[in-house]
Amino acid sequence: MTGSPAPELTILYRGPLASCNYDCPYCPFAKRRDSPATLRADRAALARFVDWVTRNPHGHRQLSILFTPWGEALTRSWYRDALVTLSHLPHVGTVAVQTNLSCRTGWLAAADPTRLALWCTYHPGETTLEKFVTRTAELDAIGIRHSVGIVGLADNLDAARALRAALPQHTYLWVNAEEGRSYDPAEEAVWTALDPLFGYSAHPHPAAGLPCRTGDSVISVDGDGLARRCHFVAAPLGNLYDGTYLRALRPRPCPNAVCDCHIGYVHLETLPLYEVFAGGIVERIPAGLRLPLSPVIPSARADAD
Repeated sequence: MTGSPAPELTILYRGPLASCNYDCPYCPFAKRRDSPATLRADRAALARFVDWVTRNPHGHRQLSILFTPWGEALTRSWYRDALVTLSHLPHVGTVAVQTNLSCRTGWLAAADPTRLALWCTYHPGETTLEKFVTRTAELDAIGIRHSVGIVGLADNLDAARALRAALPQHTYLWVNAEEGRSYDPAEEAVWTALDPLFGYSAHPHPAAGLPCRTGDSVISVDGDGLARRCHFVAAPLGNLYDGTYLRALRPRPCPNAVCDCHIGYVHLETLPLYEVFAGGIVERIPAGLRLPLSPVIPSARADAD
């Protein structure tokens, strides 16, 4: 390492936690219970990560953090405590978490709302629209920035329309394409009417050999501190805690043929999403909460051939 400041870095953190209180039929972690040993390991791993971020031993000018647990994190007190702690660190730009928003929101009053944000998913089969929208209204009242989304299942369409009608216009509603499903133009148009950016989710993005910020200004970190460029590339870059990841940070092309998950393709330099989500990358909030958005349906799909 040199004496120069380390670059800004976005970290996608995913510890051992893999349990969830919801029972979504398409999810492999539905109603899964972690053993007490796994929960202890997850809590210890998170404490180690929070300590590292707090100390910022490599002097990163700014850290942005997105927790992407396999299960639901906010039902666990240690994740709530971690989010509050990290939100008060001056070198943390944003700390966010993916959540089903099933937990109470009072704990957020202790957080810095200028730094903490939530990426919330509505699961119609697991909660009522009234309960979910009440929670999002509580976030608004506290001043916690958030995006709200739903999976683009055919059975979810009516619920998605009701959700959009119930949310304030300043709340961005995103739609994740159903995994493995192809949407015909008419179906895509229906979902795009709800989420003008749905086209980015509906089609896998060509990625092989193309520039991506992961491995340079973005890394994925697991509970042991093992750093990879993203959740979808297994090759290790080094370890967060011994600093070996620093030597590996550099621009590099993507090794995968396609990228079809938002937390991956948002970092592709061939897409304009850093401009679309400027200031809200990790929490999936378009810049300036600029709704209504202009419909965006990516058209350059033939370049995968």
